[in-house]
Amino acid sequence: MRLTSFTDYGLRMLMRMASTPERAFSTAEIAEELGLSRNHLAKIIQHLARAGLIETRRGGGGGAALARPANEIPLGSLIRSLEEGQPLVECLSAKGNTCSLDGRCRLKARLRSAEAIFLAELDCSTLADIALDPMILD
Repeated sequence: MRLTSFTDYGLRMLMRMASTPERAFSTAEIAEELGLSRNHLAKIIQHLARAGLIETRRGGGGGAALARPANEIPLGSLIRSLEEGQPLVECLSAKGNTCSLDGRCRLKARLRSAEAIFLAELDCSTLADIALDPMILD
């Protein structure tokens, strides 16, 4: 299974935020620290805010912060949210399926099952389990 760069960057950002949950981070700060595109991170922040995973505040002392404790956020739910609308393969898409084997394929059900097992395994861990060590960050 391959995750999108959107998910990869989102996870990196959340791991950083979970390492210091008491503070808010600006998009520019995270982008510089992680070496990622500020524009791309802004889109990820908007997505995660709509999903209720982070909160954003404007003004001085503003930025993005986790909406709830990292130990209450299962990794599988993060992946589901970040990968929303990105099927594992085209035939698992709700729309736009042009597979000529659709209706005769025996692979589709197995891929669905494997994806469910993958996400269930990730649900056994939380964002707190993968948070960056704050001692290393200083």
